[in-house]
Amino acid sequence: MTNTRKTPATTATEPETAVAVPAVETPKVVGPPLRPGQQPGKVTFAHHLRIAGHDFRPGESALLSPDYARQLRGNGYLARERG
Repeated sequence: MTNTRKTPATTATEPETAVAVPAVETPKVVGPPLRPGQQPGKVTFAHHLRIAGHDFRPGESALLSPDYARQLRGNGYLARERG
């Protein structure tokens, strides 16, 4: 069986212009994700700790959500901040 339907001819259309949207770089946060509006905080570990399959040794630093940092600081895993 043959198709006798004719397709409409395509006319020369203007090429679509690609609008470049700047990529928002999301910082690599360890542990639970940030809540809307929160900014990650850089912390220094006081003791060995394993988070999400990554080992952090004393003296290493990472970006954590403020809530998680507060919890770890209360348990003694994070070094005190120097001001």
